[in-house]
Amino acid sequence: MVTAPLRPAALPPAGLPGLDPSWSRLVQAPDSAGAPRTWHLLDTAPDASPGGGDVAGTLVCVHGNPTWSYLWRHLAAAASTAPVPWRVVAVDQLEMGYSERTGVHRTLTQRIGDLSNLLDVLELSGPVVAAGQDWGGIVVTGWAAAELERAGSGAGRHRASSPGSHLAGLVVANTAASYPADAPAPGALRLATRSGVLPLVTRTTEAFLRTTLALPKPALPADVRAAYRAPYRSAPDRAGIEDFVADVPVGHDHPSRPALDAVSEGVERLRAAGVPALVLWGPRDPVFGEGFLRDWRRRLPHADVHRLAGASHLTPEDPRFAPAVVRWLGERAAVEQGAPAGRAAQGAPGREHAPPRLWAALEERSGDDGPAVVEVAADGSSRPIRWSLLARRTRELAAGLDAMGVRPGQRVSLLVPPGADLTAALYAVLRVGAVAVVADAGLGVRGLTRAVTGSGVDWVIGVPKALAAARALRWPGRRIAAGPVGGAVLRATGAAATLLEVAERGQNRLAAGLGLPPEPGPDAEGAILFTSGSTGPAKGVVYTHAQLSRLAAAMGSVIRTGPGSPLVSAFAPFALFGPALGATCVVPAMDVTKPATLTAAALADAVAAGGATSAFLAPAAIVNVLATAEALDERQREALAGVRVLLSAGAPVPTPLLQRVRELMPLADPRTPYGATEVLPATDVSLSDVLEAGAGEGICVGRPVPGVVVGIAPLDADGHAGEDVTGEPGVTGEVVVGGEHVKDHYDQLWATHAASVRVRPSAELARALGAGRWHRTGDVGHLDDAGRVWVEGRLAHVVVTADEVVTPVGVEQRAESVDGVARAALVGVGPREARQLVVVAEAEEAVTGPVRRTTVAPPSLAEAVRVATGRGLAAVLLVPALPTDVRHNSKIDRVRVAAWAERVLAGEKAGRL
Repeated sequence: MVTAPLRPAALPPAGLPGLDPSWSRLVQAPDSAGAPRTWHLLDTAPDASPGGGDVAGTLVCVHGNPTWSYLWRHLAAAASTAPVPWRVVAVDQLEMGYSERTGVHRTLTQRIGDLSNLLDVLELSGPVVAAGQDWGGIVVTGWAAAELERAGSGAGRHRASSPGSHLAGLVVANTAASYPADAPAPGALRLATRSGVLPLVTRTTEAFLRTTLALPKPALPADVRAAYRAPYRSAPDRAGIEDFVADVPVGHDHPSRPALDAVSEGVERLRAAGVPALVLWGPRDPVFGEGFLRDWRRRLPHADVHRLAGASHLTPEDPRFAPAVVRWLGERAAVEQGAPAGRAAQGAPGREHAPPRLWAALEERSGDDGPAVVEVAADGSSRPIRWSLLARRTRELAAGLDAMGVRPGQRVSLLVPPGADLTAALYAVLRVGAVAVVADAGLGVRGLTRAVTGSGVDWVIGVPKALAAARALRWPGRRIAAGPVGGAVLRATGAAATLLEVAERGQNRLAAGLGLPPEPGPDAEGAILFTSGSTGPAKGVVYTHAQLSRLAAAMGSVIRTGPGSPLVSAFAPFALFGPALGATCVVPAMDVTKPATLTAAALADAVAAGGATSAFLAPAAIVNVLATAEALDERQREALAGVRVLLSAGAPVPTPLLQRVRELMPLADPRTPYGATEVLPATDVSLSDVLEAGAGEGICVGRPVPGVVVGIAPLDADGHAGEDVTGEPGVTGEVVVGGEHVKDHYDQLWATHAASVRVRPSAELARALGAGRWHRTGDVGHLDDAGRVWVEGRLAHVVVTADEVVTPVGVEQRAESVDGVARAALVGVGPREARQLVVVAEAEEAVTGPVRRTTVAPPSLAEAVRVATGRGLAAVLLVPALPTDVRHNSKIDRVRVAAWAERVLAGEKAGRL
């Protein structure tokens, strides 16, 4: 018998922020038991014809608990107004939102059946993409899998509700693909599900509802929170919230356990059928944590994944969510119509051109007793590690890691200082087909935690200090200790073994004739290298094995190193490539996470210990080497005088510094290759080249290295760079680099990667690139008539005023030419219509005296800066120190400086910069 609804369906009240009332409609459809019910849903184009020119397809969006279809208003607006619009159908599940309150306790099975019946009534046609968040993601995934099963697994076309439709994709956000039966309720639900607590916090009061709405940061506006609460004003209205929580399948005997297991099996069918999928994730979710995301990645390895840094549980509320979905729909629609999109558009080199793997040089020199790595101590003593020993230890570690269960594709975080242990561990990880995760400790505890946790590592190899942090901060993964470690330390850090014990296992395995696992393919992921985080949260840059090999070869050609040319590397990332190039790598005594700790004496001792002819230093290391050069003795000066190649990369190095370096290393013509973690090297330039180029707007970083193409995406009047890329000289815009050693993609940052490769190169540039990949660097600059690249700053630091677009570096260089200015940052303050240029500078104490607090520059100095820059600067401010990144100690955080200067000039208490 069908009973009358406890509360009939209704339309939402007018005036809810962001909700177009024309989208709301009531639809009658039978529920899973066949009873007629009335649903409220949002429908942006009920009369549209998919594929007929009206819309590209339909997005079916299902909310979770305790929200309603209002959750999807931003996506509805974005998708319906996109250049190629999509129809959005966002349902209010029965007992929720403005749909009927039937008094029925609905289980997962019933909710999936309810949704299926509703969509049958709607008679959708054309491509259908299912989207869901929270437990709505489970419901819509269950429906999608059921549709796939009903239709069979044809050639990518899967029936969706009606004969004229097909399942074209799945979008999920902070939801579950599965949940272990023996696990407790996830995160914040644990308290709510306790006996006696559930009705109090979900139905009797608004506690559960209000707590959910408090999760986003920044906080939702009060009127938005009120809109979410609008359909849940009374206890009877909130009965569905209680029932939804009660239906969380905790335990083996829960009634919805079989249904959830069926959904998990359905995800496997979606994977097998190749249904396109997008996973958008808020990492700060206290309900669906990182384990759920790792589960999605494991079950849908083909899915595009994007982590919305800083986002929490209500992911669709994040302003980046809707644009990412719309962009993905466009990319996937292009794929479905036969055009390449996303990563496929990059034209990756084929397997037949794959270069030797990184460990090939190690194997070739396995009988060589010459030094492969030389570790130098603070007292100048050194410890050489032979090629033969390094090759043997690498094989033993690879066999031992395999014996411990390290498998191809698993992620291994390496938190070991540069030296023999790190080198052997890295090459062993690569050899067994695992993915090395390399994050600089200079990111700090918070940044490193974000990198390791976000990468979803399966193993952590680290020194005791790093493993102690891993345990305290609850980083994922089993742990292996590097260095001399006793049993007490092992127990305290939770390590499963030491590297020595892993090597001993490998020895036994190799002695038994078991050998090593098959080599990974050239297109398999090899490493995730994290950026410095100087322009936002550090990003994981993914390289395949073939790309790593090409990267090493490109670096070798610039570093001019190889067999017989030992290299001192005071820049941690490059210490790892020495063995791949067959070069002895010398590690100086310093804190590699702080480049400025390298002294001239430590550099000289390293050069002498390894007989090095090349040195690779971070810019900050060069500064400190020059600052400490007076302490050098004759032997050390003689050692430095033998260096023939000096390189510095990661940030610009002022020409005067390079000229001073020549006094220490007269045989070296200092070189500063330009690039980024995503593509290094891109260009190369020597001091002689810089002097020949003369003065210009920005910093001359030279010509592209062999195999690299550089173009410019011109800036518009708003300071934005479009997709068109030109090779014409004199055009200012974003620097775009192409080459075979460009990154494969960003890890779990699909939208960021898609934006970084979205270019329309000129025909000439496209021919020059061939099979390589493009990367938008985020730097601004131009090409000169000689084909040299000039960098004028970061795209994010361009100052747009009412009258012009100003790139910062040229102005800063001219400011720094004034006596009294050591380092300068150009920023803009005020709204665009009235924006003014301001220089914030570090002073030269010898000229101005010590600057211990923020002050306005003396009138004479300020006027000199205005004359030198040729700009009507609103102010020149002096500070004790400008904020810079940790890795290079030289990239100025101009966004932070601009916000600070605006507060200062507004008369606010700005605090320390």
